[in-house]
Formats: sequence, C-alpha cells, structure tokens
Amino acid sequence: MTEKEIQKKNEKSQGLKVLRANGNFFVESQEGAILYRVTPDGNGKFSCSCGDYAKGVKNDFLFQCKHILSVLNCVPTGDVEAAEFLEKHRPKLDERFIKNIEGRDFVLYSGLLDLAHQKGLLKIEVDALQYPTKENGNFAICKATATSKFGEVFVDVGDANPTNCNAKVSKHLLRMASTRAKARALRDMDDIGMTCLEELGDLDEVLGDEANGEKSRRNAQRKPAKPPESQPPQESKKPAGEPKAEKGNGSNGGNGSSAKSKATGSKAEETKSPPKPESKPEPKKDSKGEQPTPKMSSAQKSAIFNLSRRRGISVEDLEKMSQQNYGVSLDNLTAANASTFIRTLQQSA
Repeated sequence: MTEKEIQKKNEKSQGLKVLRANGNFFVESQEGAILYRVTPDGNGKFSCSCGDYAKGVKNDFLFQCKHILSVLNCVPTGDVEAAEFLEKHRPKLDERFIKNIEGRDFVLYSGLLDLAHQKGLLKIEVDALQYPTKENGNFAICKATATSKFGEVFVDVGDANPTNCNAKVSKHLLRMASTRAKARALRDMDDIGMTCLEELGDLDEVLGDEANGEKSRRNAQRKPAKPPESQPPQESKKPAGEPKAEKGNGSNGGNGSSAKSKATGSKAEETKSPPKPESKPEPKKDSKGEQPTPKMSSAQKSAIFNLSRRRGISVEDLEKMSQQNYGVSLDNLTAANASTFIRTLQQSA
C-alpha cells in the first residue's frame, strides 16, 4: 500500500462513529447504514468484517482497513461510545382489547386483528359455504383463511342460525357466521384462548335486552298485581223437606228464634265464603315513600367505557357529560339513563 493510499484511508477513517460491546468494536459505514465489527486478537492486531479487509489481508498480513484505523484513532482519545442493545419486539395483546363481563374475560375482534398484524398477517379471506335458506333452517356457514407473510395458514369455520344468535342479530346470519369464522381463525393465529366478544352477538342488542328487562321489572314494581275481588256470599237454601221455624208467642221466645237463625246464617256464610287471597309483601320504599330506581348494571358500565375508548373520549369527559345530561356522576347513573347514554355514545362520530 502506497503512502497516498494510507493517507487517503486515514482521512476516511476520521469521523466514523465507533461503538464498544462485549470486547468488540463496531464502526459505522460512511453512510451510517451498516456497522462493521472490528475484533482484537489480543496481540495488538485487529480483524474487520468489511470486504476491503477480506480482500487486502490476503496480500498483506498486517493490512488495516479504514474501520480498523478508526478504532486505533478513537481508543487512545476515548472517543469510543458504549453500544446500546435494543430489546426485540414481541407481539403482545393490548389489555385495552380485553373486556370483563360478569367475571369472565372476552377479547375484542379489533384486538385479535391488531395482534395478528404484529405477527405478520398478510391477508384474511372468507368463503360462504352455505347460505341461509328456509330449506336448511336458515343455517349459514362461512370459512375464514388467515395467511401470514411467513407462509403460515390458519383456517376455521363459523356458523349462525336463529337458535344460536340474538333475535335481532338473526336477521344478519351470513354476516354473523363470517365474523365468527374470522375471529376463530385469528384466535388460532394469535394463540388466544378467550372467546371473541363479537362471536356472541352485537353488544348493542345485548344491552337492549337488558334495558328492556330493567324496564319490565320497574313497571312490575310500580304496578303491583291487584288481588281478586271476593264474591259476595250466596244465601244458603234450605232443603225442601225441612220444617219452618215457628215463631214464639212471647218476646223471649221470638228473640231466641231470631238469634238462633242469625247464628246459623253467619255459620253458613263462614262455610260458603271463598278463602281470601294471601297478601304479598309490598316492595321496599325509601324514606320518602317512593320506589327505589334501579342502578346501572356492570354490563352497561363496561359498554360505556368500551364505547368511550373507541370514540376517544376520556374518563373526565364522560363524567362531565354525565353531570351535564343527567345531573349525577357516572357511577350514580340509573339503568334507564345508562341505556340512553350508551345510545348517545353509539351515535356520536
């Protein structure tokens, strides 16, 4: 190597970033896109992973590339930086996509899709294997195929019919079968054992049924059933052969006869009159004598927080909306107000 070549190589070695890690040196290329490893052999000699060194060392055992020269220039002056090791990204299901309903965890379809993209989801296709008709009992079957960019393929099927769907969701059986098929295929790809919430039916319909149930219970409390009116006792008819009671001549005899017939009549009334219905205990009332209003259920509260996250509404904004619209905090909403609040969040953009 000529003196000019050595000088030119020294100029190129200036300004290259040098990092140290585990006893080795790593030198950035001039473009900053590649790191070349410079390894000391313990005897003052260095080797480099670049192509220039591999070519030059064949002709010169003491050959030094610009990366080795950069290390030799930086070590005495202390311009070597410690390398940082970055932790490898591991696909993980975000806890925001896990919903707990009545003590049981469910995963949202959006969470399955997010985790699948982290794992390299390339595409997901759905084929309708059977359309719902009257002949097959409105039974829809779909097959979903999820393919990753690594060539992995996950296939599963989903079915829907009026007996395993909510009454309102049953109008969209093919869509429900498709959703179930895709959710099951993505659960296999993501290795998730939880049931997908969308497999159970639309959350709106579940809340609607619950709100109707609360309304029915509330009406039942406000309008207690009236006991059946007792029919007037019928007069007892004497047999045809029974002799009539003779009236006494004296006042004492007449009164005795009258008292006896009254006693007999009252006894007959007691025997003939129907039993009175048992009175049911009235529902408990508050201090003002009014029926207590049902509070918001845990399912309604979960739905409100779920919808607020989808709409980007913070907990503070939810509290403000509750105070402005209903005059109470979010935790003190009634079941009826909670149902209205859910409808408002669903209709918001």
